Amino acid sequence: MIEDRYAISEWPDTLEIYQRLAGLIGQPPRPIRRDKMQEYLAYFEEKCKKSRVLTEEAKIYIPGGVQHNLAFNYPFPIAIEKADGAYMWDVDGNRYIDFLQAGGPTVLGSNYGPVREKVQEIINNSSPVTGLFHEYELKLARLVNQYMPAVEMFRMLGSGTESVMAAIRVARAHTHKKKIIKVGGAYHGWSDQMVFGIHIPGTGRFEAAGIPRSASRHTQEFYPNNLAALRRILILNQLRGGTAAVILEPLGPESGTRPVSREFNQKVRELCDEFGTLLIFDEVVTGFRLGMGGAQGYLNIKPDLTIFGKCITGGYPMAGGLGGRREIMLHLSAGIGGTGERAYVGGTLSANPLSCVAGYHALLEMERTQAPVLAGRAGDQLTKGLQEIITRLGLPFTAYNHGSIVHLETAATMLLDFKNPLKIARELKPRKHMMEEMGAAFMSQGLITLAGSRMYTSMADTDDVIEDALTRFETVLASC
Repeated sequence: MIEDRYAISEWPDTLEIYQRLAGLIGQPPRPIRRDKMQEYLAYFEEKCKKSRVLTEEAKIYIPGGVQHNLAFNYPFPIAIEKADGAYMWDVDGNRYIDFLQAGGPTVLGSNYGPVREKVQEIINNSSPVTGLFHEYELKLARLVNQYMPAVEMFRMLGSGTESVMAAIRVARAHTHKKKIIKVGGAYHGWSDQMVFGIHIPGTGRFEAAGIPRSASRHTQEFYPNNLAALRRILILNQLRGGTAAVILEPLGPESGTRPVSREFNQKVRELCDEFGTLLIFDEVVTGFRLGMGGAQGYLNIKPDLTIFGKCITGGYPMAGGLGGRREIMLHLSAGIGGTGERAYVGGTLSANPLSCVAGYHALLEMERTQAPVLAGRAGDQLTKGLQEIITRLGLPFTAYNHGSIVHLETAATMLLDFKNPLKIARELKPRKHMMEEMGAAFMSQGLITLAGSRMYTSMADTDDVIEDALTRFETVLASC
């Protein structure tokens, strides 16, 4: 059975989720009570003094004080000193249950020993990077080909953003078409052409400061689950030269924050076939986290191109890659045995020995231990417990998951609709601040989440870890 090999035990009821989310958006925000919030904020002042000193100084040298948006936490960032399995420790010695898991890549749990040992060996033998070919490039590519149904060839790159850029470039080179259609609200990295309709559907160029209009003039968006809208865009594009590719996150934009129906991806595949358009799966989050065959294996759908990131190196640096059909991927052969028009893609540190050995052994360990399945069961247990707490406390919030990717919607900031600008103007800031406060409250209780609204579980999350976490979540939710 597919459930024995993949993290998703049951596809969530998309219609029911949207009904619950509509109910949440339809009423005023319900933040944490002020007296309790003051108690939670006192934790940072009393217990996180070293973190505060470090991050205050960081503001002098680093814009905003952090190098990545995942690291920004309200009221100030926490400096982490140690990570192991299900836990992280900050520089003040405080321990946290880690539901961030580096943004998703560490399905085995943080700092997994057997992989770490292999990485140390390669550093001792060849250094982290040589600039020349290494055997582990082949080993990793062969493994990705073995696991992923639609990947005949694989090119290692440095990040998910780079991989998206390469996918779009090679799609255009192969089809000789320009238009790229995405699902509104999806995150496909921060390249000029993809900072369009980002985070919230309908936003277009809302976040496009510093990006010329010409850079995104061939990028289009449609609302999640709206197949009729996609068909209309494909028809119009056909009259203007056609569509190079449709790119999507197979769980729904922002890794399921706006979930898609079970049949959505198959219908998009059929539309792409009908209009002679390539289908690109962005599996930066789902690749290997949902199972060794990714979302494409679970859904039994073969995209033309697959984007990798995060999990491809098991949490080690330079995590990115592009895979797909041989005749398309050969456009990336840099003039050596390639076919057709060359799509120029570079990267001095791509496929370095450290990244490849880490990815190779992380994937083998994930298969050996059934880490995606175990992480998915932990996600099911966490989601069930959260929803039981929400129901028992009579809260308007909701929890749902796709295996080890767990959503807890309390402020529903990213669910606001740009078709209703008055509501956006009135509620965006207070809902965003509520989300920040929820994240801070969870952290004060020893829980690290992604912005207080998303959690990634790992193989390290045992029943005891999840039960402990649920007790901590309930402390915060009971104060709303």
